[in-house]
Parts: sequence; structure tokens; C-alpha cells
Amino acid sequence: MSRAEAGQEAVDPVTGEGGAKPATGPEGTAARSEGAAAGPEGAAAGPAGTVRTSAPGVLWTLGLFRSELLVTLRRWRTIALLGVLAAVPVLIGIAVRIETGGDGGGGGAGGGGEAGPAFISQVTNNGLFLVFAALAATLPVFLPMAVGVIAGDAVAGESAAGTLRYLLVAPAGRTRLLLAKFATALVFCLLATLVVAVSALLVGAILFPLGEVTTISGTRISFGDGLVRAGAVALIVALSLAGVAALGIFVSSLTGSGIAAMATTVGLVITVQILGSIPQLDAIHPYLFPNYWLSFSDLLRDPVHWTEIQKNLGLQALYAAVFGSAAWARFTTKDITA
Repeated sequence: MSRAEAGQEAVDPVTGEGGAKPATGPEGTAARSEGAAAGPEGAAAGPAGTVRTSAPGVLWTLGLFRSELLVTLRRWRTIALLGVLAAVPVLIGIAVRIETGGDGGGGGAGGGGEAGPAFISQVTNNGLFLVFAALAATLPVFLPMAVGVIAGDAVAGESAAGTLRYLLVAPAGRTRLLLAKFATALVFCLLATLVVAVSALLVGAILFPLGEVTTISGTRISFGDGLVRAGAVALIVALSLAGVAALGIFVSSLTGSGIAAMATTVGLVITVQILGSIPQLDAIHPYLFPNYWLSFSDLLRDPVHWTEIQKNLGLQALYAAVFGSAAWARFTTKDITA
């Protein structure tokens, strides 16, 4: 008899009768239920055997978030996605090294002022520019696809695996569970961005020289200042993916198929980017979440231009609020029968 079958015989998933823990699914459902119900500061047993709450509800939410984050990061799918993202800067660095033969003074900033080509042309002069080039290369496709996979599977994957009802048996509540999953998706946004940035920094330091950074404005700043700006760029890129994360959570709440939710989320991201590339639709471009993604390049101006960056962050917050609210409305009223 499997663990899942034993769990089903020991406890009813709706009433919880039987006095046993819920079934332990392949992704650690029982552990997450325990984390939600009684995290490290969640609850304590009284002298008479009753359970008394020793912390406010926010600690319950934090316990559930921690469990969800650990489960997500331990999945082979997540590790594979991070591995692919880490490989992109390696490929870019090797390609630039082979093309230039390691000589300084790369080509001009072609591409009509586009961030990616402009940064790549400076990589041979300063390996720190590989960080900016790698983020510019992964932001339109690789990063949003990775976030779409993680966010799209957040709720639908649990439903498809038959573990969603067991999670809801714990007194965490649907709102807290949804918040934990959205927060986990946001952490993955940051982690994925940092993986690209750190990989690019290491490869850039190995293959190319490091030193003072020439900004887009033509001024020179110290390497330390450039490193700080690289960290700020990584943070801005991570926040730029908040809209995709919220969209993925919403789509995930609509279906019980994890594969369908992931494919739909990635498909919507690609569709929106296609719409953003059609000149005849320029009237709607400012309202599409990828429109200001490359605004992070303004952090490399002297002084920094904040206008486009603020528009980007405001647009991502709007998408997060709209699709987050829609996901909450759907999930809190959804009949969990599987």
C-alpha cells in the first residue's frame, strides 16, 4: 500500500476524522500543512492537551510561506530552470570571447540604441557589462518563461496532484495559501534574476578585464559603484516580473491542470510581447507589462533617469493588484472537489 493510499484510509480529506495526518503527497503536502498549522512559533499545546495559539496569524502565514518556498526550490523542475538561466551568461560570454579573440574595444552600440547590443559591445572592455547584457538577453524570453512555469503551476499543480484539498485541511485558509504561493513566485523572480547576474559576473571576471565603468552618458564611475548599480539592476529586473507572476497565479487558479496553466501563462506572455512589437498598436504599448522592461538601462546613466523605471514599477504593481485580486476572487470561491 502506498503512502498516499495509507493517508487516505487514515483520514477523511473533508472532515479530517480518524485522528491521523493528511496524506503525504510527492511534494511534501503533510509538511506544508504542518508548517501552516503549527510553524515554529505557530501553536503550542496547553497543559490539558488543548492547542493554544502563541502567535498572531501573520506567523502562520510565514510558516506556510517558508514551507511552500522550500518545496518549490527542491523540485527538479525549479533546479533545471535555474540551471538553464545560469548557462545563458556562459554562452554569451564564450561567444563574445570567441568573436573578439579577447581584444578590447568591441564593436559599436548597434541595434538602434537597444540595451542588449549596446551592453554586449562593451563586454570586452569590462566584464561587468556581461551582467547587463545577460539580463537584457534573458528578460524578454527566458526569465518570463521560467516565472510563468513556476507561477502557472502554483495552484493548478496542487490540484492536478490531488494535494490541494489536503493543504486546505490545515487551518491556513485559502487567502493565506494564495498569498504564500504568490510570495513564493516573487522570491523565485528575485532568485532567477540573481542566478543570471551572479553567473554573468563570474564569467565576465574570468574571461574579460574588470575596472571602471563607462556609463551610457559617457562618464566614468568606479568598479564598486558599477557593482552597486548592477545589484540595483537585478532588483529592478526581478520586480519587472511581478506582473507575470500575478498573471500566472491567476491562470493557475482557473484550471486543475498544471501543464495547461503553465502553457497558457507562457503563451500569454509571448502574445503580449508580439502585440508590443506591432507599430500599428503603439497606442496600447504603454499598458502592456513588457513595455518598460528594458528601462533598467537608465540606471547606467549619470545621473540616473528614474521616469521610465517608475513607470515600469507602477505598471507591474497595477498588474499584480488586478490579477492578484482576480486570483483571490476565483480561488476563495472555487469548489475544490478533486
